[in-house]
Amino acid sequence: MPTQPNDSPRATHSSQPSVQSKPATPSGQLLMDRVHQGDCLELLARVPAGTVHLAFADPPFNIGYDYDAYDDRRSSNDYLAWSKRWMSEMQRVLRPDGTFWLAIGDEYAAELKVMATRELGFTCRSWVVWYYTFGVNCKQKFSRSHAHLFHFVRDPLSFTFNTEAIRVPSARELVYGDKRANPAGRLPDDTWILRPQDLPEGFSAEEDTWYFPRVCGTFKERSGWHGCQMPEQLLGRIIRACSREGEVVLDPFGGSGTTLAVAKKLGRSFLGFELSEAYASRINERLASIHSGDPLDGAAEPLKSVPATKDGRKLKDAQKNLFSRASGRIKKSGRPG
Repeated sequence: MPTQPNDSPRATHSSQPSVQSKPATPSGQLLMDRVHQGDCLELLARVPAGTVHLAFADPPFNIGYDYDAYDDRRSSNDYLAWSKRWMSEMQRVLRPDGTFWLAIGDEYAAELKVMATRELGFTCRSWVVWYYTFGVNCKQKFSRSHAHLFHFVRDPLSFTFNTEAIRVPSARELVYGDKRANPAGRLPDDTWILRPQDLPEGFSAEEDTWYFPRVCGTFKERSGWHGCQMPEQLLGRIIRACSREGEVVLDPFGGSGTTLAVAKKLGRSFLGFELSEAYASRINERLASIHSGDPLDGAAEPLKSVPATKDGRKLKDAQKNLFSRASGRIKKSGRPG
């Protein structure tokens, strides 16, 4: 197998934004900065070649999820053929120095990576694992708490990667409180992890296993109408790293609209597609409620936002508090219960 290409002097490693004018929209082309309702293959065909700086796709995983306008129970051959069609469009619409991120589950991660690199000509810069808390509980296997994020580029010698825009706290700062730690932090990387807040030295900041809590039904960030919602901070890392202000971000599977919302907040031009008429309407409502420059939802530094187990609530303390409250009620009422 060929070795992974090293960074090239032509690769961009600057965090300085380069504000660009929004692309022109000739007759027949799609209007920017909105979501368009319809089939992604039909809509992608209307995007001019070589015009998109960054594409992020979180397609259906073909695991039988209950979408309102899509059948997530295709045969494997049909699903892979369909995936190749829309991924080929990603390759076509991207600029020569463009970037494509793919979020996918275990079931088809290997096949789609091979397809992207060996059949479509992408170069995989990173295979990132997104580790999340509140994972899906399983009864006869280890509970799933991760998804795969593939970072592809068209040209391994020319692509955008803004290192200064995505730095995170280093272990030297988090674990040791060393004042010599670089205040700018380190680049994010990969490892095994139990809970990041309990083992920060095992979740080093430049690794490619990323800890972001999953957006659960009880979270304030949750839109409430879509079951597969990405955290804004996760998309924020990708968009900051691989695009600049004013550049075009594309999401062919709009879903809950997180990619488009984050792109808008970070001052990017954006274009989204969504098959479901109901979802597309909700996405437009979400986009109308935010503005460029608004803060992203969720904790920017999850490792700093959650207490370690030793600093958490102890079971014996909870039982003591419960007993104290019960005793207080008895004294106040003058009788048990």
